[in-house]
Amino acid sequence: MPLCIGGILATLFLPLTHWLENKRWPKGLAVFVCLLIILLMVAILVTLLGWKISELVTDVGALKQKAMMGLSQLQTYIYSHFGISVEKQSQIMATEKPSYSNIMQLIAGSVVYIITNFILVLAFFCFLLYYRNHIKNFLIKLTVPTQRKEMGHLIFTASQVSQQYLVGLAKMIVCLWIMYGIAFSILGVKDAIFFAILCGVLEIVPFIGNLTGTTLTILIAALHGAKFSMLGGIVITYGVVQFIQGWLLEPVIVGPQVKINPLFTIIALVLGQLLWGIPGIFLAIPLMAIFKIICDHIEPLKPLGFLIGEVKSQKSTRQKKEK
Repeated sequence: MPLCIGGILATLFLPLTHWLENKRWPKGLAVFVCLLIILLMVAILVTLLGWKISELVTDVGALKQKAMMGLSQLQTYIYSHFGISVEKQSQIMATEKPSYSNIMQLIAGSVVYIITNFILVLAFFCFLLYYRNHIKNFLIKLTVPTQRKEMGHLIFTASQVSQQYLVGLAKMIVCLWIMYGIAFSILGVKDAIFFAILCGVLEIVPFIGNLTGTTLTILIAALHGAKFSMLGGIVITYGVVQFIQGWLLEPVIVGPQVKINPLFTIIALVLGQLLWGIPGIFLAIPLMAIFKIICDHIEPLKPLGFLIGEVKSQKSTRQKKEK
């Protein structure tokens, strides 16, 4: 998974690398500049998150007080409806409460997992970008001489997929900003535009997860005294937007950018989620597009490439025949 992410990021930075090398920059320096750009983007994202999280930490006392009040109300509700005394509830919570050591081990394991994969992604990104010509020549040498020109064309076409996918992804994020912004504004969420932008941007960050933006929105809204109706509305908004994104926006907006029909776009998303979870969803469409390109260049697999690709209308097909 880190290898696939690093490879897709490398293809995205190919135009910049070629431009720098044409300006007679050393290849290593050009790759280093691309690495700095990625680190800068990650730093901006982390700074943006840290800014709001720092505000949350400064008001952690107020949040803790509201949590205690909510817990007290919940215990009263359970006692009045189920007859379980507050003392009995406290005993149950004490027996079921996980130890701090287990919690710290879980957090430490997650942090190590994220950092390790992030470092691997950066390493694969740099090495694939630096040794791209070497890898290309290797693939061409594997091909029989009569098909080497076609292999070169295949490699070039496959390298364009991630760039096309990025255009579709950018369009989808703008749609998410609009939907989240309208919904949060109607609900009366404070800093609705900020959280709409945050939720939209975090959709492309696999390691943080789709729930991060919504969770931060809920926590800060609760900190500002939001009612349960508003918090429930935020959760419902998240569910509706995710449904629209996964089953409408990605197949219709992102899919055509890489010439995959909506049916196989959805199939790719499902398979990617089953294989790698959230990162698999991010990787599913560009990997499926690369697979389609390979199928289009291998004679026995051309029917499969035709099946995965866009369905052309009869009108456009007739016009091509007339020409």
